[in-house]
Amino acid sequence: MKPFCFADGKIIDTQTAIIHPMDLGLIRGYGIFDFFRTVNHQGLFLEDYLDRFTASAEKTFLPLDYSREELRQIIRQLIEKNDLEQGGLRMVLSGGVSDNHFSPADGKLFIFAESLIFPSEEKYEKGVKLLTLEYVRPIADIKTTNYALAVWHSAQWKKQGAEDVLYHMNGFISESSRSNFFIVKDGELITPSEHILLGITRKNLIKIAGQVTIRPVSLQEVWDADEAFICSTTKVLLPVTQIDDRTIGNGKPGPISVNLLEKFKELEKELTY
Repeated sequence: MKPFCFADGKIIDTQTAIIHPMDLGLIRGYGIFDFFRTVNHQGLFLEDYLDRFTASAEKTFLPLDYSREELRQIIRQLIEKNDLEQGGLRMVLSGGVSDNHFSPADGKLFIFAESLIFPSEEKYEKGVKLLTLEYVRPIADIKTTNYALAVWHSAQWKKQGAEDVLYHMNGFISESSRSNFFIVKDGELITPSEHILLGITRKNLIKIAGQVTIRPVSLQEVWDADEAFICSTTKVLLPVTQIDDRTIGNGKPGPISVNLLEKFKELEKELTY
């Protein structure tokens, strides 16, 4: 964590930020968040993240008592005070303290500034392993703070040398615990359409690629894919070369994945220099 955060309607010392112990964010795991990168002291794709954060608040019935411009101003101040040239900002809106300890209430807004560590270069060069898991995230189109299963299950990933999981249900895959998922087959780029968070990195990769097929994707198609990758704010595009005990493609990051990553980096430079 960086020294300064936003809480209680003002920028304060991060170490002094507090939340009520009966907040639904603690006792029910109910709240929303979003996380975006800063590059050269600028919020990368900031408007996209504000769109999603405000939509998540509305869908979860949590009042967000700040206008879009007020949020922009707070973010600019935090970037400046923390000298956050390269890092991340995490916006969190808690479920609030309700009379019946269950219904959504007037939550508390926090915005934290953080350092950002990308996966190792070796993972980009060699690709990573995922483990399949039969599961669909609740209200998957909303970026909630409920990551209980993933946090609990992550101990198994580490034991098996995996980076993350690949969720599937009834023979169709959806997403990773914190990332969207793509496959490539015969030059066609394909990504799931159901039970997913509409990722901002996913959105911009689709724009860069131009032609992407968005539809239900079966687990069998994943086994037969030529390439696969996950994408997110903190990973950008990370090739997947193994799922469970199966090798994807030839076991190396594929040319379409590598090319897309380079094009994303070029876009990032265009937007922030």
